[in-house]
Amino acid sequence: MRIPLYQVDAFTSRTFGGNPAAVCPLSEWLPGATMQAIAAENNLAETAFFVPQGDGYLLRWFTPAVEVDLCGHATLASGYVVTRILAPEQRSVRFDTVKAGPLEVTRDGDLLAMDFPAWPPEQQTADPRILAALDAAPAQSFVARGRTLAVYDRAEEVAALRPDFAAMREVPEASVIATAPGRDGIDFVSRYFAPNHGVDEDWVTGSAHCVLTPYWAERLGKARLDARQISARGGELVCTLRGDRITIAGHAVLYLEGTIEV
Repeated sequence: MRIPLYQVDAFTSRTFGGNPAAVCPLSEWLPGATMQAIAAENNLAETAFFVPQGDGYLLRWFTPAVEVDLCGHATLASGYVVTRILAPEQRSVRFDTVKAGPLEVTRDGDLLAMDFPAWPPEQQTADPRILAALDAAPAQSFVARGRTLAVYDRAEEVAALRPDFAAMREVPEASVIATAPGRDGIDFVSRYFAPNHGVDEDWVTGSAHCVLTPYWAERLGKARLDARQISARGGELVCTLRGDRITIAGHAVLYLEGTIEV
């Protein structure tokens, strides 16, 4: 069987930046074990698979180790593949998902804008074992949908973090969004660590901004926010809070097009 494969760098306007995702359009679902094996072989933070449904698609995401409930950069990459390659006459595409509900990606000039859920952090202190694994204590910590939100005072503190991933793996399902105020026109910066999902550090994480956007919108008193994920590859996002939904917008660049033989 030959399966189309597209590799797209998401949340960047340049190749080799942002977060690479593999996208595999399917006519029907493969067995879950096969999709997981393809994701492991691709060895990217995420591989997205989608099948036609009505006037849109059903969408699933896999890291090299597990299937996940929501992935932003692979959704952006999937939207790029549909609206720029498979159906360039379309300006938007709807994806239905099992646990994240309906998601829509709309082409807006050079940007792709995603409609995602807002996940405000809960007033709950994070697991101290997770905070200790970060190597530097945050000024504040919260929990949102099982993810730890670690808030620092300065971007330099986030950039300097060297987490103990082995210690983090000792805490089931542990994952961390580290964030701080930005500068020079950037409202906030972040990094994301998810060793229990097979990704020690994710380069640019759309789903983390479901948590970051409502947090920083309330703290800064503004709905539209310019964000930067300060990983080694780096990426830029424009986030807008709309009640219980958010818009996450960014660029995407095609890196590779090919086929998989299974």
